[in-house]
Amino acid sequence: MIDLYLAELVGTTILILLGNGAVANVVLKGSKGESSGWIVITTGWGLAVAIAVYTVGWVSGAHINPAVTFALAVIGEFSWARVPGYVAAQLIGAAVGALLVYLAYLPHWEPTEDPDLKLAAFATTPAVRRPALNLVTEAIGTGMLVFGVLAIFANTVPIERAGEVDLSALFATGFGPLLVGFLVWAIGLSLGGPTGYAINPARDLGPRIMHALLPIPGKGSSDFAYAWVPVVGPLVGGVLGALVFRAQFLADLVS
Repeated sequence: MIDLYLAELVGTTILILLGNGAVANVVLKGSKGESSGWIVITTGWGLAVAIAVYTVGWVSGAHINPAVTFALAVIGEFSWARVPGYVAAQLIGAAVGALLVYLAYLPHWEPTEDPDLKLAAFATTPAVRRPALNLVTEAIGTGMLVFGVLAIFANTVPIERAGEVDLSALFATGFGPLLVGFLVWAIGLSLGGPTGYAINPARDLGPRIMHALLPIPGKGSSDFAYAWVPVVGPLVGGVLGALVFRAQFLADLVS
């Protein structure tokens, strides 16, 4: 079982290294990618997810997100006994990924004067701070994430209906993780504006803790007053997305 947890740790590390690395590249002073914009950030996160899923999906399923793990457990697709280990591994992996981003951009923290930009390279902050509405945004984004992931990988189930083609091998070995990356890219482009689309409690909380602990020159608050939103919102939204998919899937089977 240790290999499952290690895979989740490694996968989440890759996710944060490449995802927050893209953010750091855009927001930190003197970086080659400074001010290159939202398209770079969203593309970086989409590719980060795809690479992480390709890397460890064959071992652990590449949840790399407590909201996914919790949602799958709620609908009976994942063992509750493994939830604590998966979530712990994801949080540790997110913290390790944030540490690697910090080290990779070590010369750029001090020249970056705005402490909010330094925090952005670790955790999310809302464009308009209205916690209840920010939570709704995170729930909608994560609901779309979990619903979309389940829909994409439903194609890995052999299709036995007359006239339909079994795409299981194609999706399982090739397109599935890439499409998940596209899904995250689309969520970032369409729903990322209000909150920065954490859509993953570990992605936000692990790096936020590292921001508080690391000796970052001129850093400001780690904003733990907001930290509950990108934890609770994704957990609620992920479950709702999974339940909607399950209801639609069962209705389709009945019909």
